[in-house]
Amino acid sequence: MSEQQAGAETRARILDTAERLFMAQGYERTSLRQITGAAAVNLAAVNYHFDSKENLLREVLRRRLGALNEERLRVLDALERAAAGRPLKPSQIVDGFFGALLRMAAAEESGGRTFVRLLGRTLTDPAEFVQTFLAEEYREVMERYKAALFLALPGVPRAEIVWRFHFMLGATSYALAGTDALRIVTDWQIEAEDVIDRPDRLQPRLMSFLLGGLRAPLPKFSS
Repeated sequence: MSEQQAGAETRARILDTAERLFMAQGYERTSLRQITGAAAVNLAAVNYHFDSKENLLREVLRRRLGALNEERLRVLDALERAAAGRPLKPSQIVDGFFGALLRMAAAEESGGRTFVRLLGRTLTDPAEFVQTFLAEEYREVMERYKAALFLALPGVPRAEIVWRFHFMLGATSYALAGTDALRIVTDWQIEAEDVIDRPDRLQPRLMSFLLGGLRAPLPKFSS
């Protein structure tokens, strides 16, 4: 194995290990010592490839976010070409943005489920530097999907669409984070086939919920 190949293998192993530990423990509670121990590398290797723990998390997120956002844009481009200038259906837009994420979560063989749970956890409790990083990574995708929603829902105030999309992001992040919140209410007698760890059931259940929220009656505010 060449030196370049060995370096690439070490880098990938560090990323895989950090992704798994950040997902399981959170960014703050995961130390570089834990990562180096689990990846069987020394601290110098982490510093060489990533410089810092912050940059390591950025690279963990970036390596899969790029593919996810490309898929979201690919789906939206195809939908808009087929619509030939007509507004898309809200269900198409919701599936394009959130469905791409849920389909990634179902792709266990590519590590998608681990990454999606990490992303959900990061979005629900992000460090400040991650907020800035994600805003930059999402900017083009968010602008495109926001514009599509504005066209699809002309009778809904734009501020309300933005708020509803915010709620949809929150619900999705919480669901994908793999938290134990659902298990807190086990007295509700959740059946084994309905536990949160079933992505094949999570996707249709969550998509139905998101679309229902997007189409809900407008709120009435007291003057």
